Order: sequence, then C-alpha cells, then structure tokens
Amino acid sequence: MFVDSHAHLEGRQFAQDREQVIARARDVGVRNMVAIGNGDGPANFDCGIQLAEKYDFIYATIGIHPHEARLADQAAFDRMQEIARHPKIIAWGEIGLDYFYEHSPRDVQQRVFVTQMKLAAAAKLPIVIHCRPSRNGEDAWDDCLRLIQDHWASKGIGGILHCFTGNWSQASRALDMGFMISFAGNLTFPKAQQIRDAALQTPLDRILIETDSPYLAPVPHRGKRNEPAFVLETAGKLGELRSLSQEEIGDRTSRNFYIFFKLAEICESKVPAH
Repeated sequence: MFVDSHAHLEGRQFAQDREQVIARARDVGVRNMVAIGNGDGPANFDCGIQLAEKYDFIYATIGIHPHEARLADQAAFDRMQEIARHPKIIAWGEIGLDYFYEHSPRDVQQRVFVTQMKLAAAAKLPIVIHCRPSRNGEDAWDDCLRLIQDHWASKGIGGILHCFTGNWSQASRALDMGFMISFAGNLTFPKAQQIRDAALQTPLDRILIETDSPYLAPVPHRGKRNEPAFVLETAGKLGELRSLSQEEIGDRTSRNFYIFFKLAEICESKVPAH
C-alpha cells in the first residue's frame, strides 16, 4: 500500500488522460491520493474538491499558493472559510513562501501566509507548506520557519513540509513544531544528497511520501511528466536509505498519513502494523 500525499491532479498536463493516470496509480497499490487545491489562484482553488467528490479514495486541500498571493483578497479568504467545511478537505495548502520565482512580492507572500494560517487554525486543519529559497541562500527557510513559530506552532495542529528540499537542521525545527516531512521524487536526484541526509535522520514515523505530480518525476522517469504511480520510486529510494523494502516504506508512510490526518478507521483496516 502507498499514499501519494501531494499531487496536482487537476493540472492541464493531465487533461487528456487523467482517469488513466489515476487508474495506473491504483493498479500499482496507491490506495489514496491528495489533490492539492491551489489551481491557478483564488478563482479555482476548489479544484481538488471536484476530484475528491468524484473518487472516494482522493482527499483534497484548499489554499492560495505563494505564487498567486498577489491575487488574494477578502472575498477569496471568505470563500475558503466556507469551502474548508467540506468533509473531503483534510488540510490547508499548499501555502508558504517562494523566493526563487517571486511571482508575488515577499511582503505580500508573508502577509497572505499568515492570514491563511489564521484561517486554517479556525478550521482546525493542518497546513501544507511550500518553501523555496532564492538562488542566493536559505532566506525563505528562515522566514518560513519563523512565521510558523510565531503564528502556528502554539496551535498544536501541525502540518507537512511538502516536497522537502532543505537540510536536517530545518527539518528538525519543523519536527519540533509538530510537522511531518514529506519527500518527493527529487530524493532520487544525483545532486540531492542534502535531502537524502535529512530523509535518513527524520524519524520514520514522521515521514510521508508524495509525487508533487506533474512536477519532479523521479529517476528513472526524470524529465517526463510525473504521476502518482511514480511514488513507488520515491518509496524505493527511501527504503534503500533506511534498509527497508519499498513495500515496508509504503506501509509505514501510509500508516503515518492515516494517523496524522486521524483517518484511524482506514489505518486499522488497511495498513498492517510493524
């Protein structure tokens, strides 16, 4: 059993064969997927819900990505508050900071990030974090972790550092604030030793796996469109690092997912204990 905890299934890259992509994932043992509800911004952050309503094994999130922070307004925040009540919404995200592209000004990104943490706290939903530093340093990590510490950590709800790209020090700070660390296909990239070092040190019961489809396809699919079935490659690499089989990593990270999101009945019925 495997869970793809983060996929942009609504993307135009899947427009021609979305059903087949989802079927391929199920065929190789991906029992659940999380459809990330960012879309292209506030106009369609309900895109994940549309998929979650169609497939009972898909869950969804809502949130305004830092790229589109400049588009956020009170009407968008109000609408998200309403949508957050949907039973298939399990998290708020992905939200955070992106200083690499800076499609939105940094101060706007920070303001919208803090606002969404407040909304997520009111909805009692964990947050899914996107953090990408500039080309010249780790500035986004410093700001992101500081804002989480100041505006979120005390809520006791936790969250996920999705597609983790940082170092062990940053992962450790997030773990101390109740976060899960999610690893994606870039774990398999030859130059990603920093990520592999963090994956080796992160406690196994705090790890999730994801694809971030359609982005960051793992080796041996690198350069192609990513899809949820490829989460098995990330599980395999993680197993190689931890001296466990691909299947054991799948079972353990699935259990982590169900426990973190309080999907206990699924956990007990589908995931074997180790």
